[in-house]
Amino acid sequence: MSEHAHRLTVPKLVPEVPGGTTLAVARVALLALTVAFAVATVAGFEPSFRTQAIVYLFGMVALNLPHGGFEHFNNLRRRTVTFQVRYLGLYLTAIAGFIALLFVAPIAGLTLAIGVAVAKGGHGDLHVMEVTFGADHLQSEFQRTLAALVRGGAVMAVPIFFFPETFHTFSAMMVDMFEPGGLAPVSQYFDLTRWLVGGGFGALVVAHLALGYVRASGTGSYVADAAETLLLVGYFAVVPVVIAVGLYFPLWYSTRQVARTTAIDAEPTGSTTGEGVLAILDSDDTRLVALGAWGVLIAGSVATFGLAALLWALAPQPLGGAGIPVGLVAFWSIFISIIALPHVVVGSWYDRDRGIWYVP
Repeated sequence: MSEHAHRLTVPKLVPEVPGGTTLAVARVALLALTVAFAVATVAGFEPSFRTQAIVYLFGMVALNLPHGGFEHFNNLRRRTVTFQVRYLGLYLTAIAGFIALLFVAPIAGLTLAIGVAVAKGGHGDLHVMEVTFGADHLQSEFQRTLAALVRGGAVMAVPIFFFPETFHTFSAMMVDMFEPGGLAPVSQYFDLTRWLVGGGFGALVVAHLALGYVRASGTGSYVADAAETLLLVGYFAVVPVVIAVGLYFPLWYSTRQVARTTAIDAEPTGSTTGEGVLAILDSDDTRLVALGAWGVLIAGSVATFGLAALLWALAPQPLGGAGIPVGLVAFWSIFISIIALPHVVVGSWYDRDRGIWYVP
């Protein structure tokens, strides 16, 4: 076998690309969890709902919440005051609209929450690919959309198919927060929906991998993309859904966004940059920077948990009829979706010049 043949093919866990070591951390974490839970399943072990809920809350609240705030801060700190005010206004409007939808039509609100998770995971991963190991095999906007749907869809579509009872249980809790028993009229269609979602997602995965293979240019980007895609599918197919979602965001999404951020070494320029109120954090005065960072942290924490308290007070049944900690999973899942909707819509799609997933 030639030397070239030996050097071809499988992507390294620590690829020689910007942010490669951080990418490896995310890959190893998900691979280890997938193997561990595959072994546990074969051995007949399944963690209780309570244990799964505790793991979810630790992952989503303690580990992942701070990163979401940092994404906004990092996007806004060098922007003009006008842009910052407009951004904040759109953000608050989107939050108010989502909360109103949940009270008026909770099933539609639940559907939107699922869509938010897909959009955030998919678009976030797409931009990580572009900055780190590349995406030259995605040669059209259709392929880019397909890649985002597949990577983000794995977060929701795969658990819907492989853990239907758990997914249905927590879906009912989330709807019950606003309308007790509200999911009952559509529950009879859940098995059909499960197969439609599973079959549709499977077709998207095949199409994404096939098109990428045909258009691969030999740089290794396709192999890395395919390996990560299959890892995500395997992870969500094997790891219990509550744990899988709870650890996916801190161990995969946020970790890979750190890789993307560190890989970008050029600051953006243009009309949307400027000296806004957060520019204090770029000062040469160490004391000023520390004070500014502390102020942003406190303000963000107060706003976030203030909104959580408001939702808790307004919802007729904030725990969805369940106890602690399982009910807190349902509550936090809805709450974090409310925050994530403007995070995606305002932070990226509205702010196309830069956004939370800015790629120079």
